[in-house]
Amino acid sequence: MISVLVVDDDFRVASLHRAYVESVEGFEVVGEAHSGLAALEAVDRLRPELMLLDLYLPDIPGLEVLRRLRDSGSRHLDVIVVTAARDVASFRGALHGGSLYYLEKPFGSAKLKERLLAYLAIRDKLESLDEASQAQVDEIYATLRTTVARDLPKGHSSETLGLIVETLRSAAGDLSADEVAAQAGLSRATAQRYLSYLARIGRIKLVLRYGAGRPEHRYSWP
Repeated sequence: MISVLVVDDDFRVASLHRAYVESVEGFEVVGEAHSGLAALEAVDRLRPELMLLDLYLPDIPGLEVLRRLRDSGSRHLDVIVVTAARDVASFRGALHGGSLYYLEKPFGSAKLKERLLAYLAIRDKLESLDEASQAQVDEIYATLRTTVARDLPKGHSSETLGLIVETLRSAAGDLSADEVAAQAGLSRATAQRYLSYLARIGRIKLVLRYGAGRPEHRYSWP
């Protein structure tokens, strides 16, 4: 489980973002903080792996919190900025501070889920590497800057796509379209359509299993 700290000055928004995070398998919220000082203390005490950081905090601005975290050597912590700020200075500060993503409020659970799934994909890739070739580095950066739901074809929904991704990501090995359909509670035709799309854009692995008759298509999360 990836531990997450939710930082927002609004208790209701923090609770909503907690619910969004905890709806995604593989993540758990270990705490909430509603001020900059509380966020810094929670990082030291809870040692989360990921922080959702609001920029508008009552005592220390979020960008200053981000700077202090980097100056303190909190290399274990990744940050996703979540804010209503739309000015370029805030975005530039978050970018230079090392935030992975910059999400403008308000956003729905599907948008955050896309970012979290992309973050999981990055973690999985990094943990599987001893050394990184340029091609693998480029692939990781591409995953960081895009989401699995980019430019969905007509007739595709991000919710169904997320369900397919979660089914593959939680599987112990590769799956056929029939197995994905059964586990996700979808028709085979629907599962096959989304699997073909994900394989086409390179977000999942497709292998052929040969036996009697036509080869079977098998799919897995990278």
